[in-house]
Amino acid sequence: MKHVGKMKNNAARVAVAYRTLPGDHNSALVIGTSGLTDAYHDALMSLIEGDAGQHANELADILAVRRFPDGTVMLNFLHSNGHLKKVPTNLVLMTPNSQTSIPLDEVNQMIATQKGIKVEDLAISDGTKKPEATVKEEVVSTEEIVVPGEPVSPLVTAKTYRSRADTLAKEAANFRRLADALDPPKKKVKAEA
Repeated sequence: MKHVGKMKNNAARVAVAYRTLPGDHNSALVIGTSGLTDAYHDALMSLIEGDAGQHANELADILAVRRFPDGTVMLNFLHSNGHLKKVPTNLVLMTPNSQTSIPLDEVNQMIATQKGIKVEDLAISDGTKKPEATVKEEVVSTEEIVVPGEPVSPLVTAKTYRSRADTLAKEAANFRRLADALDPPKKKVKAEA
C-alpha cells in the first residue's frame, strides 16, 4: 500500500504526505497516525487505502481536497493541529506490505531513476514545471502581453499570442488531468425519451 510507513528510530506509524520537499530533497512531510483520534485515523486510513489515495502521486494532493467526517479539509486540519512533521527521508521506512520495509530515500531514488530525473526534481510542484529553454521563452512572451487601452508594441505578434495560447492550453489540460485524478468526473446518464 502506498503512502504508509514507520519511523526507523522508534517504529512509529506514519503516513507520508510529501516524499520530498522543495529545496530539501532529503526531507519528507509525514503524519504521525497515532496522534489522531479514532475517527480521524479511520478516515485518513480509509482514504489512503481507497482508489483515490492509491492513485495519488503525493498523499497531500488528495488530502487537500477531501474532508474528515466533521467537514474539515484533511490537509488544513492536519497542518493547523501540528500533525504534519518534517523528517529526514532516510529515517522513514515505507511499508507497502507487512513483509517489506524500504527506506524512503531509496524509494525516492528509484522513482527519480524511473522518471529520468534527479531526486531534487521530485519535490512538490503544480505539475507545470518546464524545461529551462521553455521557461525562458515564456518569460519573454509574458512581457509582451498587451494591457487593454495601451498601444500595441511591435513585439506583440500573432505568433506570440499563438505560442502563449498553446502553453496555456497545455497547462489547462494538465490541471484538468490532475483534477480528474483526484476526483474522477461522474459519468452522465442520458435519460431515454
